[in-house]
Amino acid sequence: MPYDSSMPTSRRGLSRRDFLMRTGGGFGGLALQAMLAGSSSSEGGFRGLRTPRCKRVIQLFMSGAASHLDLFDYKPQLVKYDGQKSDFGEPVETFQDGLGPWLKPVWPFAPHGQCGKLLGETVAPLGKHVDDIAFVHNCVSKSGVHSQATLLQTTGFQLPGFPGAGCWVGYGLGSLNENLPTFVVLPDHRGLPSNGVKNWDAAFLPSQHSGTVIYGGTATPIADLHPHRVGDYVTQASEAEALALMERLNRAHQATHSGDERLDARIRSYELAARMQLAAPEALDLKAEPAHILRLYGLDAGPQQWPQEINDQEEAFYFAQKCLTARRLLERGVRFVQVWSGNDNSHPRRNWDSHEDIRRDHGPLSRGMALGAAALIADLKQRGMLDDTLILWTTEFGRMPSSQAGKGRDHNPFAFTSWLCGGGIRGGVSIGESDEWGYKPLDRKNPTTGYDLHATMLHLLGIDHTKLTWRHNGIDRRLTDVHGHVLEKLLA
Repeated sequence: MPYDSSMPTSRRGLSRRDFLMRTGGGFGGLALQAMLAGSSSSEGGFRGLRTPRCKRVIQLFMSGAASHLDLFDYKPQLVKYDGQKSDFGEPVETFQDGLGPWLKPVWPFAPHGQCGKLLGETVAPLGKHVDDIAFVHNCVSKSGVHSQATLLQTTGFQLPGFPGAGCWVGYGLGSLNENLPTFVVLPDHRGLPSNGVKNWDAAFLPSQHSGTVIYGGTATPIADLHPHRVGDYVTQASEAEALALMERLNRAHQATHSGDERLDARIRSYELAARMQLAAPEALDLKAEPAHILRLYGLDAGPQQWPQEINDQEEAFYFAQKCLTARRLLERGVRFVQVWSGNDNSHPRRNWDSHEDIRRDHGPLSRGMALGAAALIADLKQRGMLDDTLILWTTEFGRMPSSQAGKGRDHNPFAFTSWLCGGGIRGGVSIGESDEWGYKPLDRKNPTTGYDLHATMLHLLGIDHTKLTWRHNGIDRRLTDVHGHVLEKLLA
């Protein structure tokens, strides 16, 4: 239950379950009302003051900083002055001194959809869906450092130790399926992003709200999901008896440590793990999809048989695999799925941090992302799920309009693009224009922050972002800190 500043401090010693049992009104009454209305939520009980427009979220995160200038935010001035000495009209401090000549978009742009949205050639597969997408071009970050800027987009804070956005959603709204996690993370197949698990850890929230990492499409999507080969003597009946015994022992131990929410969360996690052994294999079985769905995502042939060059086929295959896995999980009641792209620090780079060569690095990643995301949007739409599913595409910051090493771009925390699609979003619009170079917001007094994106996401889920709080170290903490405004222009 969220902390209420009007509540006597003596009540803070009670668990949420105890408080709801002892309270006839307030949030307890709201939770009871939801249950009487047939809600399947098993956790949380918090309900905002607004009618929800969506009930689940997919966050597509491009790790390493995707270039808005080459994908979504066309700047004719960069084409006109390509190769000429850059001049920002003010002192500029960059991460790696990337203040070379102006660099035009490395791919041509073309209009798409009825709205005529200009997209870079490499993300053209998204063109058929731009009338369902809202682009935000004046996003800013407080930091040009990957680790801090990534945390800002995932947790709302620059420092580690704060819950991920999916953790807040799970805490506020609870589960739609008790046999699967509320918050699932699908990392890049090459590794974890900057900060690793700190991006989706529950921190001071009860630990059952942490994100569960799943490597969809692999032989072992979740560690220990399947029985070990040496355990062939274990029967279904004996396993059930063992689980029942462990539950009795755990609950007996918990009874001697009343009020310890950490212990309760650990017990819940073990119980969920046991239930997942039955539910997860079916949910993660992509081969169960019909042939036309596999063709939609480009998964019917396998990457080695695709006509594209090796980089393109790998990126498209693995990102599409995660997108299809995300759809199957959301369809089965997972509330929040985070899909990561581009986590590899080898050279040549295979992430979005394109200091040396935008075309080489962004090409495979952006084509793979666009193919997978376009298939996801089409699939959700044909199933009637796009109306109540929010897709949030983002990255930690943008890239500079000036060149670095001739063909690359340096970090730009002053302007980047995010886009939203689906539940409650007004498609076919672009808001928050950047300046003529794509260097900073055109209106520098009113940029869009990660707090605003999070506030809008919670609003669409039916939550007032200022009321979803947790008392920690004497402070009412929330996902949006003390900031954030709902982006009303994006709402349908």
